[in-house]
Amino acid sequence: MGGFFGITSKEDCLNEVFFGVDYHSHLGTKTGGIAVYDKEIGLQRQIHKIVNSPFRTKFEHVFEDMQGTSAIGCINDGDPQPLLVRSGLGVFAICFIGVISNAQELIEKHMFEVGGHYEAMTGGKINTTELVAALINQKKSFAEGIRYAQGLIEGTASILILKEDGHLIAARDFLGRLPILIGKGPEGHAVSFESFAYQKFGFEDEKELGPAEIVEVTPDEIIQLAPPEKKKRICAFLWSYYGYPTSTYEGVNVEVMRYRNGAIMARNDAEKKNAEDVDYVGGVPDSGTPHAIGYANESGKTFARAFIKYTPTWSRSFMPTNQKARNEVAKMKQIPVKELIRDKSLLFVDDSIVRGTQLQETVDFLYANGAKAVHMRSACPPLMYACKYLSFTRTQSDLELITRRVILELEGEEGLNHIEEYSDGNTERGKKLRETICEKFHFASLEFQSLDGIIEAIGIDPCELCTYCWSGKE
Repeated sequence: MGGFFGITSKEDCLNEVFFGVDYHSHLGTKTGGIAVYDKEIGLQRQIHKIVNSPFRTKFEHVFEDMQGTSAIGCINDGDPQPLLVRSGLGVFAICFIGVISNAQELIEKHMFEVGGHYEAMTGGKINTTELVAALINQKKSFAEGIRYAQGLIEGTASILILKEDGHLIAARDFLGRLPILIGKGPEGHAVSFESFAYQKFGFEDEKELGPAEIVEVTPDEIIQLAPPEKKKRICAFLWSYYGYPTSTYEGVNVEVMRYRNGAIMARNDAEKKNAEDVDYVGGVPDSGTPHAIGYANESGKTFARAFIKYTPTWSRSFMPTNQKARNEVAKMKQIPVKELIRDKSLLFVDDSIVRGTQLQETVDFLYANGAKAVHMRSACPPLMYACKYLSFTRTQSDLELITRRVILELEGEEGLNHIEEYSDGNTERGKKLRETICEKFHFASLEFQSLDGIIEAIGIDPCELCTYCWSGKE
């Protein structure tokens, strides 16, 4: 994943952009970068690796090296960006967020048809941001080029460009799977993935781009270069997992949605008379916590934090990429409150269950500290398909998902013809899936939020939501 932030202003804006980019640290762990425009100096850029190092520590000297009235920045899990490009469209800085699943095909097509070439990275790999820029540069305007590139790209590409005149160009991905919001301040405009990032600097919400909409943003105005398309498929996982609690997308606040989501799960459990003997309700920190608060408030069960994550040295955004090391760090971060665990029946809500590896570590940890029973709830439906549009988890294959592995254990390939039944906890296959996962992970009980339930919690037209990872429907 990744996120970007930019400002075009009449005054120096590097301080605001520095913090605005830093506010996107929850979306990426690999690289960060800033590009700045100054009338006298022109375009400047810095890129640093941020693996196991916070963005702010890598860029703390940026104020000594750069200055300008317009700037963009990006934190991501992909290739280094923003890039500086010189082409027929002029000199510009560009960053993008999303996934290009047909990148190799597009690279070969471009090199063969127009004789283009790329700077090769280690191992001959091509920076995907450079590919996006190369596609854009085949047309006579940024708007034409962006539409051309997005039409060829299989996946998702939201784009932010800083021009050599200090103006920004922002383009939301073709189906609007990711948000782009624009804020207005006294001296200019801000463009951001996360709305709170510019609100902290006194910018007011001005506009949320529609799917495929392209705008040019100056300090004084927002100029529409291409209108929005009607079809929208914003990622529902924004609200249940990776969106920041203080942000609002399509008019729906993340934290408020998570409270509603937890309440819906509690009502479902009450109807089925599930987990009635629970002493405490808690969230698997951090994103599971608001769902758990909603569950506790609705059920009347006491909310408690039976364990705390120690994050001063190992925050979520700076976990190792090696899975074995990730598991070890996750285990070391868990500090128990034994008085809230010993001889207690606990119900935990997690934002999702992907592979289940770290969740099993958590449950074993709770039993080792004296828990009588551990019930588990997932704040979203069973993940049945690895995301091919955003890669918001490290999962690359369907078979890495615990649900798919269990289905294959139970029925082999035949089970894959009944995924919809396995997703539904009211069917025999759905019950068997949950029972099997309970046995593997020693849960006293397990339930997932339903697809209808999470759509209700989000509260926007289901036709405008991407639920591919749960339903397989595009």
